[in-house]
Amino acid sequence: MDTSNLVLMRMPLGPLGTNCYVIGDKKVGEAVIIDPASTEVLEALKKYDLKPKAVLLTHGHGDHIGGVQGIVDAYDIPIYIQHDDVKYLSDPELNLSNYSNPTPIIVKGRIEEVREGDHITCGSVDLTVYETPGHTPGGVCYYMPGLVFVGDTLFNQSIGRTDFVEGDYDTLIDAIKTKLYTLPDETMVYPGHGPETQIGYEKQYNPFVGA
Repeated sequence: MDTSNLVLMRMPLGPLGTNCYVIGDKKVGEAVIIDPASTEVLEALKKYDLKPKAVLLTHGHGDHIGGVQGIVDAYDIPIYIQHDDVKYLSDPELNLSNYSNPTPIIVKGRIEEVREGDHITCGSVDLTVYETPGHTPGGVCYYMPGLVFVGDTLFNQSIGRTDFVEGDYDTLIDAIKTKLYTLPDETMVYPGHGPETQIGYEKQYNPFVGA
């Protein structure tokens, strides 16, 4: 694909430093926002004269959805999330914001449920949905050649927690092996927390799930 108009930004936001990503196309002036922990991300869009086209959620935990309501209130855009995590948006117990936020998080908006193999486009950006449950039942990753946004599924030499309600360790490990580890080794991995990594590196050095 032509990457000359591609915009990719990572912003650690919110009390847990959740990585919020913006990926868009300068030519069409639009971008999608992935896991906005706060509305601060909108300032970054203005810097590049980009308008948000959609909010993409890797899962429904509160540290990843804290900015969603403010964004969809300001812009009439859809929220993409896998079916099994839709309930997290309206349940502060499930999304853990009852424990981690001064105010419980409840999100209302135009929900678009994503499934394995769905495509979300924004100009030249074409993201494919990979279902990767385990951290939550509706966890997903968004892939395009060369990069993948993995939320809390996989980290640099680590994996997402599975001790929360509805988490499942074996399911997470299987998702990493059968979905993420089938991607090219040079694929850049952009996680929900911490630094980026590569698929090939994790297959060799991740102590929880090797190749």
